[in-house]
Amino acid sequence: MIKVDKSPTLPGAATERALVLGYATADARDGLAALLALDERFGAILRTTREPLVGQMRLTWWYEALETLDLAPAPAEPVLAALNQAVVASVPGRVLARQVEGWEALLEMPLTIGALETHASARGGGLFGAAATLLATPANDTIARAGEGWALADVARHLSDPVLAAAAHAAALSRLSGALDRRWPARARPLGALAWLARLDLTRPTRPAGHPTRALRLLWHRLSGR
Repeated sequence: MIKVDKSPTLPGAATERALVLGYATADARDGLAALLALDERFGAILRTTREPLVGQMRLTWWYEALETLDLAPAPAEPVLAALNQAVVASVPGRVLARQVEGWEALLEMPLTIGALETHASARGGGLFGAAATLLATPANDTIARAGEGWALADVARHLSDPVLAAAAHAAALSRLSGALDRRWPARARPLGALAWLARLDLTRPTRPAGHPTRALRLLWHRLSGR
């Protein structure tokens, strides 16, 4: 099964997240931050849940709460309030709710490669697609592959089954390599930066978040799109 005892976000990772957000245009920055906060909230649910049924109930609450954003004011919950303010005018709550399906897939017992693919598509593809809308850039196959690779790279580091971990690692690297072998347009580069960080997690595991060479790689991507 998937390990859910992920370590808290390290200072280096927070610094890299700030760099990525800084690459976004001012009109999209708050929305991208809200999307990433939503993803972190879903990750926290799996990290703090030991019973799949309880995890399913918590995710169902979020699914319904996201759908409700299209119909009523956001409740007094910081992530939902941020989404309501900066995202749902461009990306409806019912679209955001589909990301829940990707996290539900990780509650399957036993976990399968098919569940990992569902996770990649619904979580990574969904988040990158929503972010592309906010960034006013086409949500094309490159962005979808990058999002899927980003999600798979993350989950690969937290799988206790070595066979599934290896499969997720290989699938992530394939998608990320395919997405990053071309020049990214300027408005999409925050997503390209996230994809590059995920690729470095896979290929340079001895250089943790916050390592200077990772920051230099992000800077080159911001300047060149490569």
